[in-house]
Amino acid sequence: MFKIEKLSYPVLIIAHIVLTIFMIAIPFLVKVYFYGITGYFILRALTNQDRGQEVLLASFYLVTLEVFLRMNSAVFFYEMIKYLVIVLLGLGIFFKGFSLRSIPFVFYLLLLIPSIVVASQNIPLGESLRKAVAFNLSGPVCLGVTAIYCFYRKIPRERLDSMLKLGICPLVMTTFYLFLVTPDVRDVVTNTASNFAASGGYGPNQVATVLGIGMFISFARFIIIKNRLHNIIDIILFIAMTYRGWVTFSRGGVITAFLMIAGLLITVIFLKRSEFKFSFLPKLGVLAVGLLLAWGYTSLATNGMIDKRYANQDAAGRAKDDLSTGRTELILIELQAFFENPIAGIGAGQVKYYRAQKDGIVAASHNETSRLLSEHGSIGILSIIVLIITPLLYRITNRGNIYFYPFLIFWIATINHSAMRIAAPAFIYGFSLLYVTYPTKKVNKIEDPTPVLEPATSA
Repeated sequence: MFKIEKLSYPVLIIAHIVLTIFMIAIPFLVKVYFYGITGYFILRALTNQDRGQEVLLASFYLVTLEVFLRMNSAVFFYEMIKYLVIVLLGLGIFFKGFSLRSIPFVFYLLLLIPSIVVASQNIPLGESLRKAVAFNLSGPVCLGVTAIYCFYRKIPRERLDSMLKLGICPLVMTTFYLFLVTPDVRDVVTNTASNFAASGGYGPNQVATVLGIGMFISFARFIIIKNRLHNIIDIILFIAMTYRGWVTFSRGGVITAFLMIAGLLITVIFLKRSEFKFSFLPKLGVLAVGLLLAWGYTSLATNGMIDKRYANQDAAGRAKDDLSTGRTELILIELQAFFENPIAGIGAGQVKYYRAQKDGIVAASHNETSRLLSEHGSIGILSIIVLIITPLLYRITNRGNIYFYPFLIFWIATINHSAMRIAAPAFIYGFSLLYVTYPTKKVNKIEDPTPVLEPATSA
């Protein structure tokens, strides 16, 4: 079967831009495309001998497509992509098995069960236990299944890079869509609050989060890939995605992207190939100039509001008391629930009802860590320990994945400002656990030539 990732990078980008234009003109095509591409990937997974990497590629593409689909109401229900990832990787586990070393993540999934039992005892009358549990546990279950599937799973470095190449395409669609359908930024930015109009009418937090993924992939390709045309495309994408991320006025996704970039640079600095370290310095200079110009343009377009937003000021230039834009209060309420129920918590999906009793506001959590504590109690602490310690111990003996720290940074930063509203943090956490292999001898020149960077022992 034809593999779309085999197409050249420029062709892939142009094809997805053209698709976006058609989808804007005929909105129904978004659903057609979603179900068509899903069927295509499932058919590939069922008919290809290398089912393991096929389901991984399919899942990553759907994960980066998720926000675009939600913006266009193309999914039956908001958690659909998480369930598709669970099904796809479940198929992969069925066909290809999983490493016994991933037992800690099986244990992590089992730790989620007590919260369901507790929730069944605490659910308010008239509320749906199924919906409450499904909304709050779909993300953690998606993470657990992805981690089980990815842990110690071998993948060639060039295959991982081809997944990133294809995975950025839905993010190009999202970015191009935002440029075409959103109002002029000058007309909709009147204060320093997160801006739904500039985010395509969807949640600025989630939009900025996926744009941050695109920023990182385009940056990584820009410094690693040695191809002038591809480098030009990537720097344009990086600047465009950064600008659209800024004007959402949601800082979390953009800051996370720059943290991922820092993690990648630090990793590369410790690689043995010293000549490579210096070869990308001129590229960083070009990128820095581009970012400065983009920030200047964004500042002018928003009448200086973007400067105030990142300086934690309101529209009048006064410093805000709460840097977290209200999240601290939510976290404190969730911690209070934990202290009142320290053993097993208040049950999956119950924190919003608890919050309604305390302050009269029904709102979902923005912080997955505090939600785990409030809804799972001490069991939640054990879950967090498993999720943090396991990959760090794995890294001690397996340093071939240069994206390990960026992917882990994305997970931990995202769940602490946006919880697990979308599938991305759960899935990308799993990407950090892949066992990346390198060619042992010289191979023929391929598209997107990537230097083979052997990791140093001190990385």
